[in-house]
Amino acid sequence: MSLSIVQGFTKSLAMTVLSEIGDKTFFAAAILAMRHPRRYVLAGCLSALIVMTILSAVVGWAAPNLISRTLTKHIATVLFLGFGVWSLWDAFHEGESEELAEVEAELDADLKATRANNKADDDSKKKNRPLFSQFFSPIFLKAFSITFFGEWGDKSQIATIGLAAAENPLGVVLGGILGQALCQTAAVFGGKSLATQISEKFIALSGGILFIVFGIQSFFATIES
Repeated sequence: MSLSIVQGFTKSLAMTVLSEIGDKTFFAAAILAMRHPRRYVLAGCLSALIVMTILSAVVGWAAPNLISRTLTKHIATVLFLGFGVWSLWDAFHEGESEELAEVEAELDADLKATRANNKADDDSKKKNRPLFSQFFSPIFLKAFSITFFGEWGDKSQIATIGLAAAENPLGVVLGGILGQALCQTAAVFGGKSLATQISEKFIALSGGILFIVFGIQSFFATIES
């Protein structure tokens, strides 16, 4: 395994773990796993994050082919430093957020709306479901959609694009997938008890420092190239 893949893998793994622990999708997975079979929740959430990681890495890989590699590295540097400052600001000014409670409230509202608009499925109704829904559990689809759209445009997605533009995309994908698998497994099997013990301030502080380190590395790599 080449050094570039290892470097991309380790950076992506560290960034993903620090970005996803305590994130909105992390809390959503923990709450969903308390209400539905864990295997469907884990499969849906993890599938969405794997798809998102691959899409982000592809965009990052394609960026140097659309604009100059030097400009791409400059953009990646600005992104990393910007996200680092943003995370540090959150850590020192926002304190412990109520994101867990907000996510739980959103899912509660969604559950009530679903119960109000849908009665128990019978055999005839099941036959009339769309073909896609017949092959995938509704819980899987729900977990997938909540995670995918919750992650779209998120800081971790944009950071993955920047990392894939600066590092080996294969290493970024492998590290990202492993990081997502670790975080989602912890969320699903740890449940709300684990989620409530996480210090969002500490995670934001650690993530901010990591982003700034990546930004400094990217800056010096741009100067040397």
